[in-house]
Amino acid sequence: MTALPLTLPPCEISWFSALCDDDYEFLGVPDAKLKSSWEHCRDIVLQAESGGFDNILLPSGYQLGIDTTAFAAAIAPMLKRMALLMAVRIGETWPPQLARQIATIDRLLGGRLTVNIISSDMPGETLGSAPRYARTVEAMHILKTLLNGESLDHDGEFWKLKIDPPRIGTVSGKAPLLYFGGLSPDARDAAAKGCDVFLMWPDRQEVVAAIIADMTARAAAYGRTLKFGYRAHVIVRDTEAEARTAADRLLSKLDAAEGAAIRAKSLDSHSAGVAAQAALRENAADDGYAEANLWTGVGRARSGCGAAIVGDPDQVLAKLNAYRAMGIEAFILSGYPHAAEADLFARHVLPQIEHASLQRG
Repeated sequence: MTALPLTLPPCEISWFSALCDDDYEFLGVPDAKLKSSWEHCRDIVLQAESGGFDNILLPSGYQLGIDTTAFAAAIAPMLKRMALLMAVRIGETWPPQLARQIATIDRLLGGRLTVNIISSDMPGETLGSAPRYARTVEAMHILKTLLNGESLDHDGEFWKLKIDPPRIGTVSGKAPLLYFGGLSPDARDAAAKGCDVFLMWPDRQEVVAAIIADMTARAAAYGRTLKFGYRAHVIVRDTEAEARTAADRLLSKLDAAEGAAIRAKSLDSHSAGVAAQAALRENAADDGYAEANLWTGVGRARSGCGAAIVGDPDQVLAKLNAYRAMGIEAFILSGYPHAAEADLFARHVLPQIEHASLQRG
């Protein structure tokens, strides 16, 4: 366990809105009331703002849910202080148009937009890892140049562009923070070259520390520094026993075949990050815990982030503070159902953490 410093700097605490049909009372059992829709996802975002969260991830998936960019534009004027973390799929975008969309939504939001870069394929194509991440590096460079208000003269493998920045820029006049995650060598190199916040999925603390060290060194080789974020589910209750019971309840109606089908349906189901989540789950104890208060059962019914921090308020807080001591500056949390768990975390844990949006730092 990493020794905690006497004081920890503020961290960003974000929640998650289920734009990709990822909201359940019982994992693997769809509920029409929790299905992705404008009304349902809007209510999650508004609850997160009223609960005091700094930011909220708006995920993006081609096959599931509702469009993220359209949703972000619609919800932005409804928010008074919370930021949005809008996921964008690079394989489906033309960067100059995306820059204009980002600048416009940032204006609607009063300068509080952040962007989660996803190194996706174009729907229907399968591009190899190295060229797909090379395309993402190009896209991040184009976005940053244009959103920093600079003219672009780019002669790349995927785009050849000589253009001025769009007339409308962000409120700050600078590119928003770009969040990005991935564990393959190509993904790590892309992050080191172009992103601002490197996101990790749950793992044992020694693995998280090793990733932070590796990514710090990779970024330094390009003359850059990174901030680090941690994406996890959370289950907090008055006692650890109640939290564990709530975790078990989530899986109480899961059909194993249905869980496997949900995992396979995801477009990232064969990525290095998903493989790492599967390994974490497979190597966990019989009760599903990979280490104290880190439960891998969520990954039995979803691809991607597959573990939850489970415990009483003090245990959850201690777990988050341990990550903060290791260098994590941003958390993207979620729980099932998302609105209910956001309320529990906001009441039991959030008031005990000094937190603020990274974009304002």
